[in-house]
Amino acid sequence: MKLLRFTAQGLPLFKEKLDICFYATQRISEEQKDLLYPLFSNVYLNTTSGFIGINASGKTSVLKVILLILGILNNEPINYIETKDILGDADNVVINTYFYSDKSKEVCRLETTITGNRAKPDGIVYSIVSEKLWSKRTDEIATRKSMLDFEGREPVMIRSGLEDYLSEDVSILIARNKRIGERVNFVNLLQFTNINVLPFSEDIPSEVITFLDPTIESLHFGEQDNKTNIGLKFIGKEEIILSNPVELNNYLSSGTVKGMIIFTLAQEVLRDGGYLVVDEIENHFNKEIVTTLMRFFMDARFNKNGGTLVFSTHYPELLDEYDRNDSIYITRNRNGITVDNLSAILKRNDIKKSDAYQSGFLEGTTPVYEAYIRLKKSIAKALS
Repeated sequence: MKLLRFTAQGLPLFKEKLDICFYATQRISEEQKDLLYPLFSNVYLNTTSGFIGINASGKTSVLKVILLILGILNNEPINYIETKDILGDADNVVINTYFYSDKSKEVCRLETTITGNRAKPDGIVYSIVSEKLWSKRTDEIATRKSMLDFEGREPVMIRSGLEDYLSEDVSILIARNKRIGERVNFVNLLQFTNINVLPFSEDIPSEVITFLDPTIESLHFGEQDNKTNIGLKFIGKEEIILSNPVELNNYLSSGTVKGMIIFTLAQEVLRDGGYLVVDEIENHFNKEIVTTLMRFFMDARFNKNGGTLVFSTHYPELLDEYDRNDSIYITRNRNGITVDNLSAILKRNDIKKSDAYQSGFLEGTTPVYEAYIRLKKSIAKALS
């Protein structure tokens, strides 16, 4: 199952309807096809989607919406989804999710309307008040433009409220997914934005370790008396035995630990397909490590099953890794979050994207000048 696009209306933090597209909308040249993942006909997925903006512009909020939708597609109860807080106290959120099913060779549209009710002591409890599913076979689709047009089609499933087996916060998609045997794979790394502790106790590929820190000779996990032991050895030093992954932070840099997490999980996503969602991807990393990760997803030799890297960043230099503009989104927060696709703002692909971003040409992508002047005067006064 692959996300094609989604729209979300009624989210409290967003100024207008959120509209995110995961397939290539711009013209595709022959040389660019190796950077994309072919779905069917002339439809290709962007293998990375980047959200860039200044501090507090709404980047993390967008990732939370994406993770919420992936959870809904995976039949997770909304009230147990980690990022459900993005719904806030909204009483009417309408999400239209368009996805491609490789198993049934269909493009589907799922319209889900969610409401929140404040119930003490549980806080807000969310429920799905209405839901419809449309589908059409890919051999019925003549053009990319008409792919997501379901005008005039009858829904194949409608939430009736009579489904005794169905929880109020679980999508009707659960019946279809069970029948077809389909799910979406995704890895949520939001919790590792600032906290880096290895979440697993399997050995990490030695190539990953050497790439991140060439002074490490080996790192392995074992078990003794039902307790995990970690063996860490630096070149030319005696092995250190640890009993808790947290202790690794005393010997390894934050970037090394975070890199072990991300690159290990990235291999799984590249192998199986799915989504790797990373907030502030540059945290604890130098630029070369980040671009290496991006290039793995953009390389058809490694990414044979349509794995997608979804990330947020403050670093405009990362935009220059892209030959295309349609997988880059600019987030701004001016009395509400707005998200704009770069291809709608910057029509040409040959303009250096980082220059356009940093120059203020895109508007709202650099700190406000007046705020900078006030800060400068405040610091000068404090130091005088």
